[in-house]
Amino acid sequence: MATEHPHKQRLARFIRQVWDEGDVDASGAYLGETYTIHHDPGDPCDGMILDLAGFKDRVRQSRAAFPDQRFAIQGMFADGDSVVMSWLWAATHSGDLPGFAATGKTIRMSGATVYGFDDRVRLTGHWQVTDRLGVYWQLRHNMTHEG
Repeated sequence: MATEHPHKQRLARFIRQVWDEGDVDASGAYLGETYTIHHDPGDPCDGMILDLAGFKDRVRQSRAAFPDQRFAIQGMFADGDSVVMSWLWAATHSGDLPGFAATGKTIRMSGATVYGFDDRVRLTGHWQVTDRLGVYWQLRHNMTHEG
């Protein structure tokens, strides 16, 4: 995948360092003054404007049940100050979620996210669609087929 565009390069580093490796403290090197979650149905932060501390809390909470999560970037498309990233995600369900005790099973999800950048190539927010229903089905299936 070609990542010649500076926004694409920065986004790939951000995904790897912050989301995949869990280096939450590195978030400040990538984010603008605020980070807006414009559209992300099923995410408790949908519609919120987060400061750096709020963003870090979101990452920690998202990784708590899936500490080994990894995003496999399928494609990136840059247009002006936005980058669309399609991705596949996989993680081991190692921590409890409301209604779902940890199963130790791998959960998979796919999605596409449009990331916005400011004039200093800092992330300012996202608009995302993802298969959360598929995640719910996998969690239910894993709980009913244990043993």
